[in-house]
Amino acid sequence: MSNGETNGKANGHATLNEDGAVHEDEAANGEEHVPEDEAPEEELPPPPAVIAEAISACVRYVHAKYGVLLDGTSDTLSLLDQYVKDARTEIAAKPSALDLLALSAGAYLGEVMRNEMGGEWFAEGDTSGFKLYFSSVFLSFNPIGMAREALTGEEESGWHAHLSPDPAEQDEISARLAALPEVDDDEYRLPTTRFDVVSIVFEHLRGKAIAAGTADVRFTREDY
Repeated sequence: MSNGETNGKANGHATLNEDGAVHEDEAANGEEHVPEDEAPEEELPPPPAVIAEAISACVRYVHAKYGVLLDGTSDTLSLLDQYVKDARTEIAAKPSALDLLALSAGAYLGEVMRNEMGGEWFAEGDTSGFKLYFSSVFLSFNPIGMAREALTGEEESGWHAHLSPDPAEQDEISARLAALPEVDDDEYRLPTTRFDVVSIVFEHLRGKAIAAGTADVRFTREDY
């Protein structure tokens, strides 16, 4: 699979308390890939209760294991990478732990993406059907499925970990990603790499919208 890393990632617009609750930062730090006057600026609602609870659990698990508090920014995803790698041993010994660990890690990963790029959660029914819908570009996927693949090291059919753009843009997005440096499957599935891939696609779609004069268009769950 092809993948790559972006430089100067923007920090998140929200952080997490010690108990994992989400709260707003006063400002975003770091370089912005999208021009500031064109970047999506929206008041994000809190995540659904099931996602908020899963994020809190992820923060607790990581803090208990490493003594470090996840703060909801992309800078902490490398620690989530390590947590996922270490959790594979636990899952091998206790396969029933997979669902809980995938939900907690995926909720955290998805909320980091939502805070930085804007979007809306669909978190009803079975977790295999959860989705994160972006609002300033047409793009959706299931972060829980992404975390599940990182934990199992395998493609998880039916978990929608793949990116779903507008079908008319699928070929050019595939071409954009194919041009990136090759990484092995294990690295590709890690949270930091997934974040980078999503960021690249997001920036590509935002750039197209800005060039077309449609940067103000917003998508909701109903559009998907």
